[in-house]
Amino acid sequence: MAAGIGTIRLTDKPLIVCDVDDVVLQFATPFAAFLESCGHRLIPRSFKLTGNIVSSLDETVLDAPAVQSLIDEFFMAQESWQTPFAEAVEVLHSLAGAADLVFLTAMPPRHVDARRRLLDQLTLRYPLIAADEAKGPLVAALHADRSLPVAFVDDMAHNLHSVGEHVPACLLVYMPPPVEIHTYAPLPPAPVRKAADWIEAKTMITTHFGT
Repeated sequence: MAAGIGTIRLTDKPLIVCDVDDVVLQFATPFAAFLESCGHRLIPRSFKLTGNIVSSLDETVLDAPAVQSLIDEFFMAQESWQTPFAEAVEVLHSLAGAADLVFLTAMPPRHVDARRRLLDQLTLRYPLIAADEAKGPLVAALHADRSLPVAFVDDMAHNLHSVGEHVPACLLVYMPPPVEIHTYAPLPPAPVRKAADWIEAKTMITTHFGT
């Protein structure tokens, strides 16, 4: 189980669990810019990074270890690259007035301190869990046996499916970023609801909560 989950104390309010990369903070766009600064290019041809990152010098495709190394470097420097999506900060603050808000970010826990600093700089000082494991069991453990409403926001179909399996009553909100590589992403099945932006997501969540 992800470190830190046992230290989060929820109140008697509904729960929102929210992904971070390409949901709250832009990832694909600044990562592409980061790659260019390193002499590489992202060429979206499928919904993955390995195989789609090439050398700007000779178009050589980078292998998996090289791609992972670049992702690590990017996360270490994320405070210089990543910015929030429009309305994200404002809407999250508004939602947090009537709900407990927890960030569940799919990243190696070794980068959690940099992610924490960046969220704090953006005034998003809500609990943060960094994990590279399935999100369904984590949300189930966090929500436990509470009878209050719960919502989960993510941009990945497999994460939404995982949470749906483990927390059947959860509102599942799919919010893909408006970037080319995401057009290749698999679509999550019903009952997942798609939101175009944070304004639409807010309406879905507040309706689900009855607020």
